[in-house]
Amino acid sequence: MTTEPLELEEITGPSALGGGWRRSWDLLYLMASTEFKRTYFGTALGYLWTVGRPLMLFGVLLAVFTQAFKLSAGIPHYAVLLLLNIVLFSFFQDGASTALPSIVANVAIVRKTQFPRLVIPVAAVLTALFNVVLNLIVAFVFILAFGVQPRWTWLLVVVVLALLLVLTVAVAMILSALYPRFRDLGIIWSVTSTALFYGTPVLYTLDRFHSALARNIVSMNPLTPILELARRWIIDPRAHGPSYYAGGLKLLIPIAIYLGICGLAVWVFRREAPRIAEAL
Repeated sequence: MTTEPLELEEITGPSALGGGWRRSWDLLYLMASTEFKRTYFGTALGYLWTVGRPLMLFGVLLAVFTQAFKLSAGIPHYAVLLLLNIVLFSFFQDGASTALPSIVANVAIVRKTQFPRLVIPVAAVLTALFNVVLNLIVAFVFILAFGVQPRWTWLLVVVVLALLLVLTVAVAMILSALYPRFRDLGIIWSVTSTALFYGTPVLYTLDRFHSALARNIVSMNPLTPILELARRWIIDPRAHGPSYYAGGLKLLIPIAIYLGICGLAVWVFRREAPRIAEAL
């Protein structure tokens, strides 16, 4: 008597958007707004902590990198450029870091059959988006106070936010989908996000590099063109754009990495979504 070899069946569990787009959008807004309110519930300063945290970090870094390392020399409006960069990078970092354990933290609702998995990490990013909008309002007040003249290119901050939002959501999807099975990812991402902070032109600008190799490496970071565009459109219209430092063809590298991360995010999340409950 012969027996046929058993084959693993494809898992057809709850998908990333189980229940449809309309239901997912409603749940997304509900979860994000609730988390935003819950974060500062019971604190003495409430929503003021939303802008207080980046301002405190800005004050420390401004003092250190202008007095100790003299990075501000030759950079127009360095103080507000630093503030703007911190606000933008903090959105990426906070959104991805909060989304990483979000599915594990919401294990009770994840195990509900028809709950759309994708809503959970995206809600974490949307909460970070609420924060960055408030932070940008304060940042623009400082930008005006430091003598930067308003111009029509300020409206392009929406483009900067959109590019940053897509990248943050993509990274959040990858991290949150893999974390239930690979818990070491939390430590790995903590180190990676710190490295990204120093490997992205937040504290400095690309023209500060004397080494072409170091400048080319930083230019390959997909966050670099976004922050360089923000600098040119909002702070200093005379600053060179990302194509000046990376070159026309080299600029395709961060663009390819950006698109690759987005494509990988879709593939990973669709693959892992039906398996998430098993790993919890």
